[in-house]
Amino acid sequence: MCKRSICLILFVLTIVTTSGRAEVTPVTSVVVTRVDNPGGAPNFWLESITVEGYTVTVDELVTGLSEGVATAQPAPYDEITDADNFDLNLFAGRADEVPPTWQIKELGGRPIWTDTNRDNPDFFLFETGGNQDFSIEAILPGGIIGQSVNVPQSTFGDTGLVITTSGPHNGQTIEGVAFAVTDLLDQNGNNLTNNSVIEGIQISSPGLDPSGFYASVGGPVMVASHPDPADGVLYADTWVNLSWSPGDFAVSHDVYLSDNFDDVNDGAEGAFLGNQAATFVVAGFPGFPIPDGLVSGTTYYWRIDEVNDTEPNSPWKGDVWSFAVPPKTAYAPDPADHAELVNPDVRLSWTAGFGAILHTVYFGDNFDDVNNATGGLPQGGTTYTPGTLKLAETYYWRVDEFDAVETYKGDVWSFTTEGAVGSPDPANGDVDVKQTKILSWTPGVYAASHQVYFGTDKEAVHNANTGSPEYKGAGDLGSESYDPGKLEWNTTYYWRIDEANNVNPDSPWTGNVWSFTTANFLIVDDFESYNDLDPADPENNRIFNAWIDGYDDPTNGSLVGYDAPPFAEQTIVHSGNQSMPLFYDNNAGYSEATLTLAYPRDWTEKGVNTLTIWFRGDAANAAEILYVALNGNAIVTNDNPDAAQITTWTEWTIDLQAFADQGVNLANVNTISLGLGNKNNPLAGGSGTMYFDDIRLYPPEP
Repeated sequence: MCKRSICLILFVLTIVTTSGRAEVTPVTSVVVTRVDNPGGAPNFWLESITVEGYTVTVDELVTGLSEGVATAQPAPYDEITDADNFDLNLFAGRADEVPPTWQIKELGGRPIWTDTNRDNPDFFLFETGGNQDFSIEAILPGGIIGQSVNVPQSTFGDTGLVITTSGPHNGQTIEGVAFAVTDLLDQNGNNLTNNSVIEGIQISSPGLDPSGFYASVGGPVMVASHPDPADGVLYADTWVNLSWSPGDFAVSHDVYLSDNFDDVNDGAEGAFLGNQAATFVVAGFPGFPIPDGLVSGTTYYWRIDEVNDTEPNSPWKGDVWSFAVPPKTAYAPDPADHAELVNPDVRLSWTAGFGAILHTVYFGDNFDDVNNATGGLPQGGTTYTPGTLKLAETYYWRVDEFDAVETYKGDVWSFTTEGAVGSPDPANGDVDVKQTKILSWTPGVYAASHQVYFGTDKEAVHNANTGSPEYKGAGDLGSESYDPGKLEWNTTYYWRIDEANNVNPDSPWTGNVWSFTTANFLIVDDFESYNDLDPADPENNRIFNAWIDGYDDPTNGSLVGYDAPPFAEQTIVHSGNQSMPLFYDNNAGYSEATLTLAYPRDWTEKGVNTLTIWFRGDAANAAEILYVALNGNAIVTNDNPDAAQITTWTEWTIDLQAFADQGVNLANVNTISLGLGNKNNPLAGGSGTMYFDDIRLYPPEP
């Protein structure tokens, strides 16, 4: 039986990027007026767009000017005043263009755009065929490009319109997607807000054939924008002229500046420079703010609130911007500090410290030797080639900077060459780790055995030997795991794996010190431990073998996981890398999946009193009651009867007393079930797809 044979096709996808996520929603319908032209292609004059029940008319839309690969194409790209802007039967074929980017600016004829649509879609893209993956990026003030949000072609919705042309696209359908400004990311990977200011949108795809791009009508800009220096830049000087573009209704400006983010964000008295009419302020000179000059290695924060005493909504609080003065020491090493799997023929590089003219490099395989070294030869360049290095070896290096007046000792950085022990699990620096985590790693290429060091003191673990309390024992190749037992809550642990091989003259190899921090809550399931290994593999841990569904039960309409690897969901996640997809078909009466608990079973530990479950559904789902059950029959239902149709990640918070009142011994919870329908009174119902993540138990707030 195919585990996905009864599941619905997804119509709303969440696209995960390196630092954020966004929702891109199919356009469900458009209304057009068709005008036939004798001897030519007809016009599809756009009248309205509908997305999941939200309709926007053409009077509420604007277009923009294009730059990039689409500029040579006919309308709707060149002239925002051209009526052909709203003809969906025109398109810009540009397959295999390099670079494959298309920018749309001056939306509605204005240099910047702000949201007036709040939680509704702001942007609408149509494409002939709907058959191309693409990415979208915000063009931020100053031309800064935000991080990409990748969109698979499967996200497009079919409008029902068919291209009529003499070209190769004749007969293809026109498909569309919609998204909001809050689905876009800034240059740091953070989602934009409804108050964000953008200059436009960049779309990247080598084969996209757009037939229209439209934006909601932007509103007046109430807040200050276009900071100079740009937000987040490195600024190499001892003084600065801060300037900005004023809001449309600003008469004057409240200015805040400090090296403390909270002071600027909260409008603290010490950060307030005053109210002024000018749209610039100088700092870093005597008689001005920061009279002794900007300090190297310091990040400065500033904010402009726009003021107009005749307006009831004044002042309009601005975003907190920042710029950083580079340190005097070398920074941004390449390879990065603690990098692993580095090529033995590596060339080292770094960014020179502020004002540095000469650089002295110290390099070796011993931390203390590199840290204490003196008397090296200075050089003018910011690269260093140490020659071919050994495999599976950790090296240390330091760069001292000289600015013609003083020498600034650099930090000691390290990296490990290919072939060394690696791939720690939990990953180095992980947080919210389960208190019963079993540590694992990948052995080095020369390893025949290993030694484990573990503790809560970083230096003690770093310096430990087999006579230290941090030494936890040895193991042979093939046993790359260590069970530290039950760990403390909210505690940082450090661990190190040394490897040895008696027939190798370079043995032993001292490993890096890794760290992780345990959660300050209990993790029932975060869905990160499940894998796709073959059932014959002793490490196999497939998600549907843990969460038992209705695969072999005709009275239970649930299926957990996908037909083919990866079996867990790896795109639509609340946190981490995986969530659980649950397909339900309540023709069977109800649908549920059950996990038998190993830990935690004592749901009174540390006084926990709240169960939280993150879930999301789909607008196309049938509206079935969502429930959670403990020990098979103590059931709590979600208050929202339409919970299965919620399209964003939603936290469900449940007081554990609701289970205790049904006779559950909270000190001995054996199973947890997630389901849809009425388990106690099964009735035939509908079907859909749910996602679950981050099931946790929290103690009371301190």
